Amino acid sequence: MSLLTEFKEFAARGNVVDLAVGVIIGAAFGKIVTSLVEQVVMPPIGLLLGRVDFSELKWVLSPEDPATEAIEEVAIQYGAFVNTVIQFLIVAFVVFLMVKAINRLRRQQAAEPEAAPTATEALLAEIREELRTRPRS
Repeated sequence: MSLLTEFKEFAARGNVVDLAVGVIIGAAFGKIVTSLVEQVVMPPIGLLLGRVDFSELKWVLSPEDPATEAIEEVAIQYGAFVNTVIQFLIVAFVVFLMVKAINRLRRQQAAEPEAAPTATEALLAEIREELRTRPRS
């Protein structure tokens, strides 16, 4: 089997396509959450905390030297970290809600009674039982 043929079989499998769709949708969802946190959630929180812009919060370890371009500022940007933690919490909460909804649907499906067999299925089941109970010769 050639490498190209094997790759085509691999790429055409349903799981690979489903995974690709999941990654693409996940990346788009990540952008939405980033926008939500940075542009909707954090500004009111910053306003409540005294007009603080979380993305600009940092601990400067070594200040920038304006006399030379070689020495840049070294800082721990904990504000960006706070934004990222909030983004993670939002994503985790949404995933939790999705899993909860899926589990609820699965429980409902498990609780539903199975459909009665059709007349053909019932007849085939009777024939199967008859063949099982018949003495073998």
